[in-house]
Amino acid sequence: MKFAFLADPLAGFKIYKDSTYAMMREAARRGHEIYAFEQGDMALENGVVSAHIARIHLSEDPLAWYRAEPRQNRRLSDFDAVIQRKDPPFDMEYIYGTYLLELAQAQGAHVFNRPEAIRNHNEKLTIAQFSQFTAPTMVSCDEARLRAFHLEHRDIILKPLDGMGGAGIFRIKEDGLNLGSVIETLTANGARTIMAQRFIPDIAQGDKRILLINGKVVPFALARIPQAGEVRGNLAAGGTGVAQPLTARDREIAETLAPILIARGLMLVGLDVIGNYLTEVNVTSPTCFQEITQQTGFQVAALFIDGLEAAPR
Repeated sequence: MKFAFLADPLAGFKIYKDSTYAMMREAARRGHEIYAFEQGDMALENGVVSAHIARIHLSEDPLAWYRAEPRQNRRLSDFDAVIQRKDPPFDMEYIYGTYLLELAQAQGAHVFNRPEAIRNHNEKLTIAQFSQFTAPTMVSCDEARLRAFHLEHRDIILKPLDGMGGAGIFRIKEDGLNLGSVIETLTANGARTIMAQRFIPDIAQGDKRILLINGKVVPFALARIPQAGEVRGNLAAGGTGVAQPLTARDREIAETLAPILIARGLMLVGLDVIGNYLTEVNVTSPTCFQEITQQTGFQVAALFIDGLEAAPR
């Protein structure tokens, strides 16, 4: 099969932990052809979506881990799978990319995750569809509402709706120190909608990443444990990743969401769970493949490539 990865520049990959690299490595091990392109390589011309795409050959040299053939302009429908692995920010350029991928689908391309499903599932707001699993949450740009939420819950988290890697997350404790300043900054003085959530003390034991792949639940989570003085467990914010078996509550959440999300075209989803609460549903470029595999032996990338191979065409 021919697999084309829409990703950020390969030269910037940290292959010791990159999940896209793990996917590529497993696909190549099985004899599939690997291709790569960036969002800016796509174009719509004469009604057809194509991209300047390079075939990639992997090596065992960590300093020169790939060799790229000269790029060729190819229809996205030429490939057995197009895997969307571009990281946020989820800005208008990202959305334009989903429109092009959706047009390519109409021309016969097989895109994972489905671009319209990525567009329709904001990684913060989607938890509202599963409120039985969430801590008290408010989404608003109104300062009075946000202040009232803090007054009720006393210890809260405030965060933007379009961030990743823990960027822009603030904790406001009972004393309310800097509440007004944080609200003004995050909402751009009332012009931008944000999320407030009751603080979950279980963050001290980690922000758990649970992977759903092709409707199946990976049996291990990666608990991302905050470093001292931090409330963010994200690895990008300095958290330490510890793989662990799913708890009964983790499995309840994951097994409830898995069939719903795969039916919507989301083959790969990363659920974030703190304690007993669902906090995010990540659909753009979920990670933690390698950390889970290295610590438990469970072959996460193999499960993902199994899904690509078995997908209807």
